Amino acid sequence: MTKISNDKYYRDVAEYYDTDAKLGFEKRATINTSLERIRNDFRQLTSKYPFSKVLEIGCGPGFDIEWFAQKYPSKRFTAVDISMEMVNHTKKRIEEGEFTNAKVLQSSERELIDKFGTASFDMIYVYFGALNTVEDLSETADIINQLLTDKGIAVLSFVNKWYMRELIVQMMKLKFDTAFARLGKTWGGYSVDRHLSSHCYSPSFIKNAFHKFSLLENKGYSIFYPPWYNDHKVKNNPQKATKLWNIDQKIQTSPLWALGEYTLFVFQK
Repeated sequence: MTKISNDKYYRDVAEYYDTDAKLGFEKRATINTSLERIRNDFRQLTSKYPFSKVLEIGCGPGFDIEWFAQKYPSKRFTAVDISMEMVNHTKKRIEEGEFTNAKVLQSSERELIDKFGTASFDMIYVYFGALNTVEDLSETADIINQLLTDKGIAVLSFVNKWYMRELIVQMMKLKFDTAFARLGKTWGGYSVDRHLSSHCYSPSFIKNAFHKFSLLENKGYSIFYPPWYNDHKVKNNPQKATKLWNIDQKIQTSPLWALGEYTLFVFQK
């Protein structure tokens, strides 16, 4: 792919999230109980591992860097996002929280080595599938490998290609285009009226892209528990939500872990 088309791809992604920020992404996320439950699990899993200098790729409006900076005042946190609007939201959170241990800047993954140099972080995390919008996951894996110190940890979540629950539900509704949308070479994102240039990955594809790393653990989300965009199905029924969540936790050692809406991997350099 030429540099011109490469640049256009990333401009399209940035513009999508710039618009998302203006359409109230931050407010919608704060009232979504399913999203918050998944986010908290991401954070707790990440916190199991040692870190001192952390990079968040795809920070959105800054929910997570705010949480980590507040919880771990002696650690250093850097966040990047391709969207300037999202960066501005994050910067506001950092300033209002007076977090001297956190900073944010606009960047795609392609520019990270130039901005920070190699072996700059001992932890990199990516929540809610920001790496689904990179052009070449194997190249991004190499960038993450260079950014990490020896034995550094990468906690990476992805929108899953093989989301069985959604496939079955949409087929039952005879919405075949929606049912098989994730299985194509490109995926248009969650919005029905706005296209996001992205890709869905299978667990095997992800493991192959990160073959230079050691896999420490993996986990699937929203297998039986509804996906975040169906939060209305459990929001007013916390008992049902907890029951379905607990079912997902119990089947993590079975092959079903790989059939959820999100997959998460912990890799070590």
